[in-house]
Amino acid sequence: MASIRDIAKMAGVSPASVSRILNNDPSFSINKNTRARVIEIANRVQYSKKNSERGPKSAGKKMTIGLVLRHDAKTELSDPYFHEIHEGIEEEAAKWRLHAEVAFTMHEKNRDWESLSAYGAVIMVGEMTADAISKIKKYNKNLILIDATPSDPNLSYICNDFVDKTYEILNYLYSLGHRNIAYIGGRSSIVDGNGKTIYQAGDARANAYHNWMKLKGLGKYEQALITNWSTHEGLQSANKLLELDPRPSTVVVGSDPMALGVYKAFSNHKINIPQDISIVSFDDVEMTQYLTPTLSSVYINANEMGKLGVRLAKSMISEEVNASITVTVHSQLKIRESIAKKK
Repeated sequence: MASIRDIAKMAGVSPASVSRILNNDPSFSINKNTRARVIEIANRVQYSKKNSERGPKSAGKKMTIGLVLRHDAKTELSDPYFHEIHEGIEEEAAKWRLHAEVAFTMHEKNRDWESLSAYGAVIMVGEMTADAISKIKKYNKNLILIDATPSDPNLSYICNDFVDKTYEILNYLYSLGHRNIAYIGGRSSIVDGNGKTIYQAGDARANAYHNWMKLKGLGKYEQALITNWSTHEGLQSANKLLELDPRPSTVVVGSDPMALGVYKAFSNHKINIPQDISIVSFDDVEMTQYLTPTLSSVYINANEMGKLGVRLAKSMISEEVNASITVTVHSQLKIRESIAKKK
């Protein structure tokens, strides 16, 4: 059950002020808008003096954010991007005295869709089909989607800027004289209402690469190897690139785990980075900064994406925000030793 301290945290006032407002203290003078906000939040979370210590479970859930996640606890550890988003959600929820619990993962067979109606808000991390999203909305209108393509004007999204950042990378490489640029990445996918994964031909980064190469008239060099998001597949794809004639002067890799495989393949074939081939990647995982040479990579504050989702959920729970919002979290290209001018 929500407490006075919970309401105070969400309203941005002291617990004492909340207590005096809710007790209708006639001697307490406070801005009428603040008073109205506190009362609205208290009503929204179903606060009751009588049940403030022991309330019904359904009322307590109003201070809880339900999570619908792409990965389970085990597979999430192998994906630093989604792991960081989840950590950001947990950290920000704790800061605001909210609870965040996993309602279910997208691939679970037995999902309790109706349970979503008990939460104050729902955060979905990853991409699901339109019918699955509609099903969630049916039970809870306070829905925030993280790392999903904005497609419904009536929903709120927290997004990355990978398309724009891919263009930035390619323009930078072009300025260094690179023309024969290859791409290695994985397939994006969405999950339907039955938990089935539907794979796409590529992902946003791969699509941006194809568009940019055509725009620059570099179609003859266009070479994208799309596979699974794994270190092993990165190695295998790099081996295939080395068979090309002419060999690419640089390769853009969709993720750091794949880039580790690319490094290994090049090392096996005595290919020097960046003298023979330049490399740039996405994720900026800390360990890759200790590679030799250090890996140039795109840092995306995935942790902040999770935190923003919670802040938006908090605003929805307290009814401070009733409009649909799309927020783009901008990433940063970290140039290190793995990129050099074209000889």
